[in-house]
Amino acid sequence: MLVLGPEELLEDWHIQEDYRLVRERLQSEHPDLAAKTRFVDPLVSHLLRDTTDENARRQILQGFDTADFLFIPLNDGLPNPSGGLGNHWSLLLVDRRDHDRPVAYHYDSSSNQYNRGFARRLAERVGADLRDGPISWQSNGYDCGVFVVDGTRMLIGLLALGVLPDHGPLDLKPLVVNRQALQERLTAIAKSC
Repeated sequence: MLVLGPEELLEDWHIQEDYRLVRERLQSEHPDLAAKTRFVDPLVSHLLRDTTDENARRQILQGFDTADFLFIPLNDGLPNPSGGLGNHWSLLLVDRRDHDRPVAYHYDSSSNQYNRGFARRLAERVGADLRDGPISWQSNGYDCGVFVVDGTRMLIGLLALGVLPDHGPLDLKPLVVNRQALQERLTAIAKSC
């Protein structure tokens, strides 16, 4: 079920479906940027973060070879095809324009950087240096996933305008999340199925 309750934590499929909408819009409005951007499925993010199989990791990363930008939702839960079981989401934007020196910017809406260790591990797995990305902080215990999807949308908007992370992370401090807009997008998807 895609509909999102008023205080429900986002599950993998909520993020996956909203990423699909972002990808479709980007392909329509900015095809050049879409061609070099990948929105990583939350399950793939879990697997990439936790796999100890080097061949599996390399195979996952091969699917991103042509991408300059990776948007990776990060959760503290374990991989679960039926939905995430974690308590907190954050976002990793990997800038791979310099394939020899990729940089991963970690946007965590928790004031205590709850997912920092997971972000460090995932950045290492994709061969990137980890840096903190400035983001506004959530004022409740359930909107972290909304910060991820709305933060992704804001970052895509900046990239589409030509604002690039050339000298550091893009600033998400002005981000104000809109749970109701996400609920409406997910409800429209559910109705169309």
